[in-house]
Amino acid sequence: MNFLEKLKPLGLLLLRWGMGVIFIYAGYPKLFGDTKRAIEGFASFGMPAYMVYIAGAVEFFGGWLLVAGLFTRVAGILLAGQMAAAIWKVHMGKGILAVPEYQFPLALAVGAFALATCGAGAISVDKLIFRDKA
Repeated sequence: MNFLEKLKPLGLLLLRWGMGVIFIYAGYPKLFGDTKRAIEGFASFGMPAYMVYIAGAVEFFGGWLLVAGLFTRVAGILLAGQMAAAIWKVHMGKGILAVPEYQFPLALAVGAFALATCGAGAISVDKLIFRDKA
């Protein structure tokens, strides 16, 4: 399986790009779209209106950071934390065994945490700027 080790930079690049696109797509409407509707949705879960802007900024700008591979570890831990909070506050209503209720945010949280712990990889701005070994 040594040949797979050689594909690790490509795997991390594709993981960053895929997750980055998802987070950009999720954050954009909170900041630049129908913010009023997002505020109403957050309020239905007992969250204050300003949380829409925080969530939108973390998702939108964090997604762009993942795509670029810049500050990947910081973006990854922020996004993982946000997804954990979303699971806890929004998706856990039917209990921990109701996995279909929170499987997508769980996958995003785990992927973001993996990027936070592994780094951006060789094909990234992090590698160019910080000479990150990951």
